Amino acid sequence: MITGVVLFPGAGTNANHYSLLAIETSIKTANAKIKVARCDFEYRKADKSFPDKTPVLIETVRKAVMQAAHDWGCATNEIVIGGRSMGGRMCSMAVADTENALEVAGLVCICYPLHPPKQPSKLRSEHLPRVTAPVLFISGTRDEFGTVAELTAATRPMMNKKHVWLDGARHDLKNRDAEVGEIIASWVTAL
Repeated sequence: MITGVVLFPGAGTNANHYSLLAIETSIKTANAKIKVARCDFEYRKADKSFPDKTPVLIETVRKAVMQAAHDWGCATNEIVIGGRSMGGRMCSMAVADTENALEVAGLVCICYPLHPPKQPSKLRSEHLPRVTAPVLFISGTRDEFGTVAELTAATRPMMNKKHVWLDGARHDLKNRDAEVGEIIASWVTAL
C-alpha cells in the first residue's frame, strides 16, 4: 500500500513548477488517499540559482522523505519518490547509496538527465544498477539529455523498470504535464 509520493523539481525550477502540480493533481484524482509532498532543494530555499553539490542534494532528498514518513505515520518503504531531471536523478542516487540506501516503494524519474546535452560520453548512470525499487522512467523521444537508445542501454541492468516514451517530446516535455501526471498516477496506484 502506497501512503504517499514525494516529488522534487529539476535544477532550474522549484516545487511549485506546473509539472509537479500536474502530477500531484493526477495522483490525488486517481486515489485521494495517497498524500503528495512537493519539496524544494536547499539552494532554492536560499534563493540561489545554482544547485548544491551532489551529497547535499542527496541529503535533502533523504531528509524530506524521512520527514514525510514521520508526518504521514508510515515507513519510507510505503513512499514513492522521484522528480524531474535532476530531482529524479538525486532520488535515484539516494536509493542506490551503497552505505545508506533509502528504502522506498518506488522511484519515478521524469526526463532522467543521462548526460549533459551533446556530451554523451559523460554518463550519469553508474549507480542505476544498484536501484532495487521499482522504477518508472518517463522521457521524450527527442530528449537532448539522453536518447531512447542511450537510456535503454543505461538501464538494461536494472531489474524492475518501466519506460514510457513520449513521442516527439524534448527534455521540457512541453504541454505534456497532464499526460505525465496521469501516467505516474496510474503506475503509483498499481504498485
